Amino acid sequence: MKTLFIGGIKSGKSLLAEQYILNQKLETKKQSLYYLATTEFVDEEIQKRIEIHQKRRETQFITIEEPLNLVKKVSSLDQPVLIECTTMWINNMLYHNRTKEQIFEHIETLMQLDHDIVIVHNDVGSGIIPDNALAREYVDISGIVAQMIAAQCSEVYHCIAGISTRIK
Repeated sequence: MKTLFIGGIKSGKSLLAEQYILNQKLETKKQSLYYLATTEFVDEEIQKRIEIHQKRRETQFITIEEPLNLVKKVSSLDQPVLIECTTMWINNMLYHNRTKEQIFEHIETLMQLDHDIVIVHNDVGSGIIPDNALAREYVDISGIVAQMIAAQCSEVYHCIAGISTRIK
């Protein structure tokens, strides 16, 4: 089963996704859960955010860091995985000069895997149109990726103010 948690920054989507997959584990008696962290670029402020996430999940998940090849990493896992987050992954892909076609192809392949995956994605398209070409490209790609993921998910949750609402 595939599930998407989408919302703005600080909407609570990561915590809600973690709670969701942990509840699924209890229901299915799975042995372990994987947390696939995609953040590659770390400054002091991002490091603090990462530390908060790490502390919250330290005993409940096996954390794997993978900034680019989600398909290869998820394919190698034998238990459910939470991907945090695909919008940071898009950032990494663009930084490493991957094309939007490569990004879309990678997401298509990821969504075809026979794995239980919970995906966290920032809704970056609810604001104004950015004033520079790279930011516009990022927002456009992110929106298309969100649509691609949502189309293949059994469940989609929109998150705001720490509350998730099932929209699919």
